[in-house]
Amino acid sequence: MKSITVLTSILILLNCSPVQSNNLEGEPVSHEIFDQLLNKYVGKNGFVDYKGFQKERAKLKEYLTLLQSTAPGKSWSKNEEIAYWINVYNAFTIELVLEHYPVESIKDIGSSIQIPFVNTPWDIKFIEIGGETYDLNNVEHGILRKKWKEPRVHFAINCASYSCPVLREEAYTAEKLDDQLSDQAKRFINDDFRNDITKDKAQLSKLFDWFGGDFKAVMPIKDFINQYADVKIGDKTDISYKEYDWRLNEQK
Repeated sequence: MKSITVLTSILILLNCSPVQSNNLEGEPVSHEIFDQLLNKYVGKNGFVDYKGFQKERAKLKEYLTLLQSTAPGKSWSKNEEIAYWINVYNAFTIELVLEHYPVESIKDIGSSIQIPFVNTPWDIKFIEIGGETYDLNNVEHGILRKKWKEPRVHFAINCASYSCPVLREEAYTAEKLDDQLSDQAKRFINDDFRNDITKDKAQLSKLFDWFGGDFKAVMPIKDFINQYADVKIGDKTDISYKEYDWRLNEQK
């Protein structure tokens, strides 16, 4: 993806109004089914056994149906909502890959000529929740980024690609959410494939470039990274950004 295309896309998204979810008065859903599948088919390195998921796709669909049957209601806590929408993003991304499997990249899904906000994989409206139909962009940009201003969600949602933060081998839950998000941030920032940091220079993930505003809204990016980095970024550290690797995050 060209940098200018990504930048243009992000600027447009920032000007979009948040997607509003229906407030259905249902009890928070259990994420146990997804937790079991992730524990079974996601390695410690975050790579995914899609063939294994295919064998238990009926079980995944059972979980997707559960998510679709109950949208967050007014009685839900902030952490219950955030955990729900992160799991929605990750579970439906897996389902999207399985629907078109095998593919070399998630970007191979959809039209061969991909126009931003028209026919990229992230613009396919296939997620039906509470009478609304969402695409993955709606979930990420219209809900998770807009509503809570929690930049650590960038390390939790997984776009099925090498350079993405790894898919966690467990589902997100309200009870463990803060610890899970912090652990994901630490894992991602100290992963030298995604962020190569020394005292003299730092090659950072493009996530910190694309979504820099989300991090700066909390604190300067260097300060944010230094909360979790084993090697700290100094004021004179030279910063650049790595190219994004969109190959499918599949176990070999």
